[in-house]
Amino acid sequence: MKVTVVGYWGGYPEKGGATSCYLFEENDFKLVVDIGSGALSLLPNFTQLQEINSVLISHYHHDHIADLGVLQYFKLINQGNNASLLPIYGHNLDQVGFTKLTHPNATEGIVYDPSQKLTVGPFNVSFLKTNHPVDCFAMRIETASASVVYTADSSYKEEFIPFSLDADLLICDCNFYEHQDGTKAGHMSSKEVATIASNANVKELLLSHLPHFGTIDELVLEAKKYYNGPVQLAKTGLIWKN
Repeated sequence: MKVTVVGYWGGYPEKGGATSCYLFEENDFKLVVDIGSGALSLLPNFTQLQEINSVLISHYHHDHIADLGVLQYFKLINQGNNASLLPIYGHNLDQVGFTKLTHPNATEGIVYDPSQKLTVGPFNVSFLKTNHPVDCFAMRIETASASVVYTADSSYKEEFIPFSLDADLLICDCNFYEHQDGTKAGHMSSKEVATIASNANVKELLLSHLPHFGTIDELVLEAKKYYNGPVQLAKTGLIWKN
């Protein structure tokens, strides 16, 4: 499995960056997870947009779906003679949000059931409802070669530990520093994400959904107090392989 970070900022993108977006690849199948603000301008650095096979959405906050509409316009303008609808998977607990996944002659919204595993190409996806102001789902994305957990947006919850158990990579919402409390905002601190990584025995920790305040390199130093494995900050173009 290959995972490329496209966007990683929380809320809004810093100059030249993007909010949440990740490219998962296995056996030439390309799955985009979330499509935040600025993502569509950066994705062509890592793949041809025409080669994207599916998109998977965690929830409908703007920083996770802001470039959905322009992706749909891309499909309309470049559909060519062999037009096919791009499948975009999302939950339907927010009917307004889910409806936006479908655009005539471009994309087709497909409902996933969070209580069931979803198979998308070579990827098997399990879901966990997170603690966030809107309905949001973390994902455990697995193939024969690797398992990656993406928390999406959430404050701390114990259920992340069994959900992430022995994962090869944990991509974790880390929007706050060690001694801050992100419960009301629905995000985690460096201490909390490292505690999950340690107790779940994950092999690597990637801090993402990063804050726009403070010195973000400090998040790594804080996390390493509570987790002994490799810790990195997400950045555009970072590639993980297994």
